[in-house]
Amino acid sequence: MGMNEPGRGRERVRWFGRGLRAGFSLPGLMLTGAIVGFVGLARESGLGYGETLVMTAFVWALPAQVVLIGMILSGASLPAAALAVGLSSVRLMPMAVALMPDMRAPKMPQWVLYLLSHFVAVTAWVIALERLPAIPREMRAVFFAGLGVITCFGNTAVVAVAYPLVGGLPPLLSAGLFMLTPIYFLMSMWKSAREPAAYVALGCGVVLGPVFHVHMPQFDLLAAGLIGGAIAYAYHLLSRKRRS
Repeated sequence: MGMNEPGRGRERVRWFGRGLRAGFSLPGLMLTGAIVGFVGLARESGLGYGETLVMTAFVWALPAQVVLIGMILSGASLPAAALAVGLSSVRLMPMAVALMPDMRAPKMPQWVLYLLSHFVAVTAWVIALERLPAIPREMRAVFFAGLGVITCFGNTAVVAVAYPLVGGLPPLLSAGLFMLTPIYFLMSMWKSAREPAAYVALGCGVVLGPVFHVHMPQFDLLAAGLIGGAIAYAYHLLSRKRRS
């Protein structure tokens, strides 16, 4: 016998609450620390209170926000800034494509998945990838909605509180907080990698990222991603050929 509607509603509320609580895990707390560092960067770059809030809620994904600030400081035009932010966020597309089928349930409207895709960033993706297999399929989207709300809009609230206060933080502390997230992401992806090619891709990123940042600062993420990804893909093809 299926669950009645009041019972199903209570179950959804319970799983939404679990998603909210998942945002208070180590990855979520490290993201919050990095957001405080980002607020310091935004304030030092001349962004106002409202601009920083809107950027956090609607651009969402810390690297894209940093890219946008960099484009603003360089005096780039609006189309150029939009293109740069779009290119920096292309990396999230395969993550969303990999995650959404795990959340799709029978009779679920497509617009629900489109709406939830806004919350796909590395922190939410890492947490979801780890926890979704243990969650009933019909409740996975509800869980991810709670996780997305707390990571995106919860950190927007952190920005609202931190912006007036962050001016008192030492610049070195702000920079240290900002670096928490990329360090954690690197460690998490290294630990969760399932193919040797993934380790090659991460290693290439660590080496090529600083090189291109020095020599091609306007295209460093794109160049490191394309070249590192191509090297890792070539390694994957060679490895598969040797095994066959």
